[in-house]
Order: sequence, then structure tokens, then C-alpha cells
Amino acid sequence: MAQSTPLTPVNHDRDSAGMTYVYPVVSRRAGGVSVGVNLNPNNACNWACVYCQVPDLVRGTAPEIDLAQLEAELRAMLDDILHGDFMQTRVPEGARRLNDIALSGNGEPTSAKAFPQIIELIGRVMADFDLVGKIKLVLITNGSLVDRPRVQDGLGKMTALNGEVWFKFDSATAAGMRSINQTRISPDKQFERLAVAARLCPTWLQTCVFALDGAPLSDAEQAAYLAAVARIRQQAIPVRGVLLYGLARPSMQPQASRLSALPAEWLEAFAEKIRVAGLPVKLAP
Repeated sequence: MAQSTPLTPVNHDRDSAGMTYVYPVVSRRAGGVSVGVNLNPNNACNWACVYCQVPDLVRGTAPEIDLAQLEAELRAMLDDILHGDFMQTRVPEGARRLNDIALSGNGEPTSAKAFPQIIELIGRVMADFDLVGKIKLVLITNGSLVDRPRVQDGLGKMTALNGEVWFKFDSATAAGMRSINQTRISPDKQFERLAVAARLCPTWLQTCVFALDGAPLSDAEQAAYLAAVARIRQQAIPVRGVLLYGLARPSMQPQASRLSALPAEWLEAFAEKIRVAGLPVKLAP
């Protein structure tokens, strides 16, 4: 590895391994080491969430991926974690376990045209390291491209690899999605995509909550969110639960000064409302 700086849950530097596509993090939500796969080294995304930690974010899609380089980097990283001194030199005691491989990074990973081929590639590498069924393969996505056949193909392949989708669901209103995610996608269309994802691969909602200009999520926004949870239950959409989290690292977007973390008590109270509406919640303040 290029560097030996100890990793912490607040240091998610994509360049910490000196690689293009692969980087390690200590994940507070995963509770161990996560091997990140960044399919957007060009910092391009089709959304522009106000809390995003990607610097110099631009609108766009993933570039063409060098599959051979991606595979070589992933093999090198896993070899160092599993057979080298990575855990001892880079990871705090208590977090020294490999939890998952996560497709995340600096933009929307499903915008990569080779998405299903990338899942196949990761599956081969996991098999060679005897990791299939022992760790998770996580896709962190805004879900906006789930209706595309190639993305659905990839999600289907993920299921055989202990796959899990973390589907961004910050707001259930058009105004909220425009404000938070800076997208004009209709909430109903996004809900349809959620249903498709959840039926193809185990899926969790991923919800970031924060104060905007000092004000927490409005009563109307909370009500719409809880109504969406109730609708998920009514339609028997197999969503596993909600990953509810607050701001852990500063936003790199122009709106950063308007954002602030909510008290843990507020987060717990909202989590309890979601549980009452019918979904389990994993909370990471």
C-alpha cells in the first residue's frame, strides 16, 4: 500500500491506498473494515446531495472503467488485508475485521456502463479469496437508474454474493428531493425503483437527516416519510429496514455552511417513529 496512515471512521480518503478504484475505510455503520470500490474517480454524479463529502463534485456519469486495473487493485487490497500487516498498521483495535466490499465512491456507481461485468469481476475475486458468503457485497446507490436492465442484471448477480443494496431515501416529497438531493425525480417514480431493487436484492433504505439553517426535518417531511414507510409495508415490498444516520463529516458542497448535525435525542425519536410505522432502524448518529 502507498501509505500507512491509521484509518478512522471520519477519514474516508479515497486516495489513502494510492489506487484509482479501490480504497479502505473503517465504517462506523458497518462496524469494521470496508473495502470501497470507487467507480466515479471523475467525481461525477447525476445527483448533487447537499451533504455530499466529495470535493469538486460535477454532474455526470462514471467514466469507462479499466476492468483489469480494478481487478488488480482489488486483489492487492484484499491480499494486504487478509495476508499482510494492513490490519495491524492501519486499523484501530476493535475494528480489525473485514466486513464488506462496498460499491460507493465519488458518484453514482450504477452509472458505470459495465456495472454487471463489475459485479461478476468482484464475485470472481471474492471466490478466489474464499469470501463468498463470509462478507457482504454492498451497493450504496441513489437508486435513480434501477429501472435500467443492466443495473437490474447487476443487482441479480449481487444476490448470489451476499449482496445488499443501501438505497438513498432522504425525502419522500418532490420539494425535499429537490432541496436535499438536487434532483427532479418524482418520489412516486423513485418508490417504484425501490420496489424493483428490493425484489432483486436485499435492500435497506439509507436516510441522512440533518438540520438545514438550524431547523430539523419539518413535520410535513416527517409525515411524508412515515407514510412512505407505511406504503412499503402495505405493498409488502421486502425492504429490510432503515439505515438512519446524521452528519459525521463535513459536506464539501456549496450549502455546507447551512447544514448542522441534529442531537442524538432527535435522531432516536425519529427512529422510533419509523419503527412504529413498521420498519426496523439501525441508527448511526
